[in-house]
Amino acid sequence: MKKIVLFGATGNVGSYMTKYLVEYFASDDYEIIASGRRSTHVFQSMGVEYIPVDITQPEDFKKLPTKDVYAVILLSATIPAYMKKYSAEQYLQTNIIGAYHVLEYCRQVHADRILFSTTIFDISLHAQPPAGLSDHLPPKFSYQGDHAVYVISKNTARELLTHYHDEYGLKNFIFRFPSIYAYSAYPYYYPNGNRILRPIHQFIERAKAGKPLELWGNPHYASDMVYIYDCSQMFARAITANIDGGIYNVGTGTPVSLKEKLETIIDVFSPKDHPSEIIYCPEKPNSGGFCMNIDKARRELGYRPIYDVKKLFEDYKTEMELNRFKELRIQ
Repeated sequence: MKKIVLFGATGNVGSYMTKYLVEYFASDDYEIIASGRRSTHVFQSMGVEYIPVDITQPEDFKKLPTKDVYAVILLSATIPAYMKKYSAEQYLQTNIIGAYHVLEYCRQVHADRILFSTTIFDISLHAQPPAGLSDHLPPKFSYQGDHAVYVISKNTARELLTHYHDEYGLKNFIFRFPSIYAYSAYPYYYPNGNRILRPIHQFIERAKAGKPLELWGNPHYASDMVYIYDCSQMFARAITANIDGGIYNVGTGTPVSLKEKLETIIDVFSPKDHPSEIIYCPEKPNSGGFCMNIDKARRELGYRPIYDVKKLFEDYKTEMELNRFKELRIQ
């Protein structure tokens, strides 16, 4: 049986992706092995073996299987959104040294391929064309701010992936992430080290109470809204793709306006007898977003996103009610 080892399984993206891959490959000859830093029993109900590994510690890799490892998924990363106190060294240790240890593991067990998540911020200063940002754009990002060393660390890891491909034949599939929507019981993030309630949580909680929602900036500004299970589908298809790899934008190909986003939140979460209203605040700034061109993923991987904005929030609501990964979101 071919083994798929997923590093970062206890993160928000990783936990949902583990669930998705188990279901996607249920009737195929694949075994999912989840791995993350913390100890947990949450994956037992899925029938998934979980092995705690800190990718910055080479000794930890001795716990992992050495035979029949076909694919390795590297989601483990230090990211700005969860850095409570800025430390450039954390980016270097996890995102570069940790990635190197994972690549060495791939080499030693003769894995066929590695699937790696990187950031949209490496091309964030490119102008956005109507068709969306291309997956083959060269890096263009700010060397200032709390994202700079993060982007540098992820780009360095990508260079290591290229080396392991050219030197050892390790196929590599690189996925450029915008914001990935997935319910988390932990509602905060840390821009520039400041704890802030995530806007999506604020909107949903206010909508549930029938309170007004403020829409800042241009209501027609549109960006990609990618649901976790569409993102996971792209990874699943890359595992079985009969190609050498490449870099792929994770997206839907269908931008969603701020107005449509809030209208859908109200439709899904607000009481029908007193739904929230939208208060337009064009004078206030919004944080923007990205539109992704996914033509290459459609063509080479057979990727077909299925979650439009309505279906996304309906499933998001279901996951809120189930709260299946609550244990992993305790901070």
